[in-house]
Formats: sequence, C-alpha cells, structure tokens
Amino acid sequence: MDPVVHQEKYNPIERYATLGHKVFGAPQKYIQAPHLVQYIGKYLSLLNAQYIVLVRDPQLNIYTQVRDSILQYGAAKKVDEYTFDGECSWLQVKSIVDAIHLKRHSSGTPDCLVAVGGGKTLDLGKAIANQLHVSLAIVPTLASTDAPCSALSVMYTPEGDFQEYSFYPLNPTYVFVDSAIIAKAPSRFLASGIGDAMATFYEADVCFHNPKATTCQGGRPTVSAYSLAELCKNILYSHGLEALKDVKKGELSESVDLVIEANTLLSGLGFESGGLAAAHAIHNGLTIHHATHHKMHGEKVAFGVVSQLCMEGKLEEANKVANFFYQCHLPITLADLNLEESDRQGLESIARRACQQDETIHNHSFSVTPDKVYDSMMEAHRLGMRLVHSKEKV
Repeated sequence: MDPVVHQEKYNPIERYATLGHKVFGAPQKYIQAPHLVQYIGKYLSLLNAQYIVLVRDPQLNIYTQVRDSILQYGAAKKVDEYTFDGECSWLQVKSIVDAIHLKRHSSGTPDCLVAVGGGKTLDLGKAIANQLHVSLAIVPTLASTDAPCSALSVMYTPEGDFQEYSFYPLNPTYVFVDSAIIAKAPSRFLASGIGDAMATFYEADVCFHNPKATTCQGGRPTVSAYSLAELCKNILYSHGLEALKDVKKGELSESVDLVIEANTLLSGLGFESGGLAAAHAIHNGLTIHHATHHKMHGEKVAFGVVSQLCMEGKLEEANKVANFFYQCHLPITLADLNLEESDRQGLESIARRACQQDETIHNHSFSVTPDKVYDSMMEAHRLGMRLVHSKEKV
C-alpha cells in the first residue's frame, strides 16, 4: 500500500491548549563535543536497530563518517542513504518515503532514521521519521537554526513559501552536535542561528506573561523553559560577537561552543516550550515575498524580533537588539532583506500573512492586525536606518 504523507495531523495546540497544562518537551539525549561524529554509532547501538536510513544534504561529505561509525559500532547491519536538495516540502517527504517503501522487499523496514545537514534537511528527516514511525537521530552540520531539538518541522511549498508547522508527538531520540564541524562553517550560518535564538527570549517573554498564550507543545510555558530562554539571550549578548570573530578564524573557542549550545539546545527548548509570538510570524510573512527567498531563516527572524519589540512599544530594547544584530551583520532594515520601503503592496501582503488565524502572533495580549504589523515593520526599518547612519558617521 502506498504511504499517505498527510496522515491524521497531530496538532498539540488543538489537542491540549484548552487544558491549560504546563508542558515541557525535549530530546531524549543531547550530546555536544568536537569530533563527535565518529562516536555516533556507539550511542545508536543502544537502539538495537537492524536497518538505518540516512537522509542528508547532497553536498556533505561527513555522512560517510556517520555511516562508517554506525557500521563500526554495530549500530545497524544495513544503512541506506537518501539525498535531499531543495525545500522541506510535503512533495520531498513523499518522494523519499515512497523510495524507502519501494526498497522494503530487499532492505526490510527501517528501525531508525538519521538526518544529517542543515535545518531544512533536519526538518525533512523529522517528517519522514514520523511517517515511518521510527526512532530519529539528528546530526546538525550548522548552528543556523534551533530546529534540531524540536518536535516540529517548518514546511514550505516547493517554491519556498512558508506553508505550515508540522507537529509530532515526540522529540528526537538523539541530537548529536559535532562542534568542530559546526565551527568550520561560514560565520553567516552561526549569525543566522543567533538571530533565530535571540527571538527565543523575546517571544517566550510574551507567552509567559500572557495567560492566554499557548506554546508549540500545546500548553502553558514552564518556568524552566522561560529561564532557559533567558539564559540563551544572556549567552548571546555575552559571547555572540566573540564567537563570530573566532569562527571567522576557524577557531572552536569557549565562546563558539557556548553559542552553539545556545543556538541549538537552549533556543530549541526555549522556543518550543516557552512559546512563539510575532517575530516568527513576521518571518513566515516574509517568506512569501520572492525578494527574501535567498535570506536565511534566522536572518528573517532577526528583523521580526526588532519589529515585534517596536509593536510592543519597547523601543529601548528594540534599539539594543538592533545594535547587536548590526554588529552580527543581521538584517535590521528592509533593504537588508532586499525589500523596498516603497513596495507597500508587497509589505502589506507580508503583514497579512503574519496575521493569519493560526499564527503565533496572536499569542500577544493585545489584538494584532495587518496594519499594526505593517506599521511595526516600518518603525523597525526606520530605527535600523537611523542606527546604520549613526554608525557610518563614526
């Protein structure tokens, strides 16, 4: 029987939100260390798997190390691999799930899926593992998003527009973070992760103080999640700029290691169990404009953070965040996102998309309209322009 990608959807918000329970989710194990990839099989051997499927970015070479480690430690007798290139879309999910099912007569049914790559590959791996009902191990090669630890995927259309969040009942079984590999990536990826991770506290703060807000786990935020989100923010402010300097030099310093953990673990736990708000909703709106498609997730979220703070009237904090983002080379103006101030129609479309009925922007305690979002984006843009001009004069 052909697999049906769109199974009955699991939506924790619809399922549990009215109960008002505090809910905290996390991966079963998070492991971070330099050169960790060679020991992945040692950990996976505890699953007693017979057949493991690898889903990976096509340009990556480390998948061979992952495969060799799996076989070396006897974590599985058979390993098959599938490459992913493009958007994390339902079309891609169906393509790989169908390919796995076609091989089941010769290979059998997989026991575990290992996803190796960037955020979209990891999210794709989660969707496929959920379809196959198998254990999931995540191996991020970048610290550019907080995707690795969460029980959800950000799904896009094949053209790159945000489509929906796909939720899963369980978080990944393992998250393996090889800090030496991540530290070798261009600094833009770490900066993008900083933009995504900085949103964690400011969005969790909204949800924590609004008794009607609901997290991605379908419940109220815990004090633990809020505290982790705050710790994430503090690490980024204290070590973010130093980490970016060190990554440019190819160094895995203490600051780089701390920021990798903040971007991946603290932000992942903090956003999922602490809650999302306007920053990510504005990101989702930005994805529908073709001019932003080559911008990274965290870069669009960064502009969303400043816009959210403007919308809340927290202009002093908005200036602080924008100044930090400027130093990280993250977008703080419309021009940084290849958008034009004069493109009112395009900007209003972004604002309308950010305000869709099921969006996290409605976790705010006040009513949010497309006009309010448009005004907030314009205010963030003007704030960013003033900051840029002041820096250029120095």
